[in-house]
Amino acid sequence: MTDDDGTRDAVVIERIFDAPVDVIWRMWTDPDHFREWFGPDGATIPVAKLDVRAGGARQVCMEVSTPNGPVQMWFTGEFREVVENRRLVYTEAVADEAGNVLGDHAMTEITVELEDAGGRTLMVMTHAGVPADSPGAAGWTMAFAKLAAHVARSDAAG
Repeated sequence: MTDDDGTRDAVVIERIFDAPVDVIWRMWTDPDHFREWFGPDGATIPVAKLDVRAGGARQVCMEVSTPNGPVQMWFTGEFREVVENRRLVYTEAVADEAGNVLGDHAMTEITVELEDAGGRTLMVMTHAGVPADSPGAAGWTMAFAKLAAHVARSDAAG
């Protein structure tokens, strides 16, 4: 990270969702909704433990199918800032099932900012510590397409 503005090693995605802010907030903070959209295409989320409060832990398991069978990837982190319906900041690192960070995997930070856009939601997500041109950027783009589809289903907002 050599850029003074910190954007070189960050994925920044801005997207408008056709749902009110409180619905998009719930998609990020309710484990049942989160499991439905998080991860790239083809991934499932068998575990999403989200203690959504400053200092609260988060543990997520993402499972993907490979030619050799399913592979699980675990992530651990902590919520640093929670401002309901406005701002969510949490850390994340690759971990084992017990929540121990693996090897030299760095802790990254995700910031989600939500703003009302006339009954719709403007979301700006910044994943600091991940290069903008990395596979992680493509994964987030796929996840947000899944999020939009999940929100569009009539039962998602309930």
